[in-house]
Amino acid sequence: MGGLQFETPVLENELVSKSISVTETPYFYNDGGIARYLAAPPPGITPLTPAPVDPQLALGREYDVPGVINTSDSQYGLTTQLDILGDTIAFDPMWATREAAAAFGITLVEPGQVVPLSSPVSGLCHVVYQYGAFAGHWSPYQNTGNQLLSVVCTDLEHHDFPHIFASTDINLPLVISVGRLWPSRKKIRVADLWVPQGHALYIPPMPALLGAECVDLHNNRNSALACWGNIQQNSILTETLLQTENTYSYWYWDATGTTHTKP
Repeated sequence: MGGLQFETPVLENELVSKSISVTETPYFYNDGGIARYLAAPPPGITPLTPAPVDPQLALGREYDVPGVINTSDSQYGLTTQLDILGDTIAFDPMWATREAAAAFGITLVEPGQVVPLSSPVSGLCHVVYQYGAFAGHWSPYQNTGNQLLSVVCTDLEHHDFPHIFASTDINLPLVISVGRLWPSRKKIRVADLWVPQGHALYIPPMPALLGAECVDLHNNRNSALACWGNIQQNSILTETLLQTENTYSYWYWDATGTTHTKP
């Protein structure tokens, strides 16, 4: 290779962080694609009703999950390794319509719409992130350190705090990987929600609910999947509402390689 050196790929950069008090500003307003947090809805705008969890809704590619391989606890949360059957796990690509989002317990917030926020803690952060096209090619589970891997594994989560995922890149849509697990049925459905530019997703807090008929899961490390096939852009900008300190999350993963395509 002579003296040729490649640039280090971008995985995830936190660019800007702003504290948000859900007590003082309990509404998220999609102001024409700009994320705003308000004390009350704008005049004349009726807040959305967050999507209810309906276990009968089933979208995405279905796989059998005959059991759990292992669980482990850490300071960050509970990790569950699933035994998903399949030579590869294909995430069905679909545009994030209201119906598609609701099938995973998520509310689509279009420009001009507002949604009430629910959170067990008041102090959250609104963060501007840069995600690289290879962000999903790192695994925290398989003792591979900081290697860039050739495959992306199933890596999904839920947690006690709410999320906002805003599609704010000027060139490309946002991609959020999602799953719905039915523990008693031993089934999971997985998909990639492609979020149109200017739209946002609201995911309410989901603590551990013993005996729940279904568990809704998500992952944003695949946010820049829309970059694949685009030689001009290998990262995207996005904005997220989340809790950054004293968090506890529930992680679900499977070592089988996954495939992701465009809708």
